[in-house]
Amino acid sequence: MNDRVRILDEAVLSDNWGLVKKTTLELKRRSGEWQRQVRETYDRGDGAGILLYNRDQRSVILTRQFRFPVFSHGEPGWLVEVVAGKLEGDTPTVTAKKEAEEESGYRVHDVELVMSAYMSPGSVTEKLSLFLAEYDAGSRISDGGGLAHEGEDIEVMEVGIDAALGMIETGEIADAKTIMLLQYVRLKGIL
Repeated sequence: MNDRVRILDEAVLSDNWGLVKKTTLELKRRSGEWQRQVRETYDRGDGAGILLYNRDQRSVILTRQFRFPVFSHGEPGWLVEVVAGKLEGDTPTVTAKKEAEEESGYRVHDVELVMSAYMSPGSVTEKLSLFLAEYDAGSRISDGGGLAHEGEDIEVMEVGIDAALGMIETGEIADAKTIMLLQYVRLKGIL
């Protein structure tokens, strides 16, 4: 146990698609004073995301799919994203490769971990491992689109890197993991 955090009470509020808990805790402030806080956390498990890129074509594979939380926020709900999924007992690397096949239809072999990050650490426990992998025409093994029994109906998009970066500026890409990976390939001079 951390000597600056005391958990006083935890209650499960929901255990459906993810686990929502209400926790009462005491946090020792820098001044030495203990402060009582109540926090809710959402735990849906950790995940992995992967940006597929083609250096020769200067292109990337992105997906477009419906996200209900975005819709419930008053927006259309269709987000352009990199391929991603929950770990569900697999390693991040295995998940990235599996999701690439299921969602995009591309089989990739050499994946590179570029970072791990919390997307919304104020309330969500999920940590994402973010990867890169090269693809070419020979990597395509299916049309992709995700798994219908998991509620996935995913549009696969091949987009030039300049157009993809432009989609960030226009707000068409508003997903944090996608923005991070697209900016990473640009900053590192990969594309």
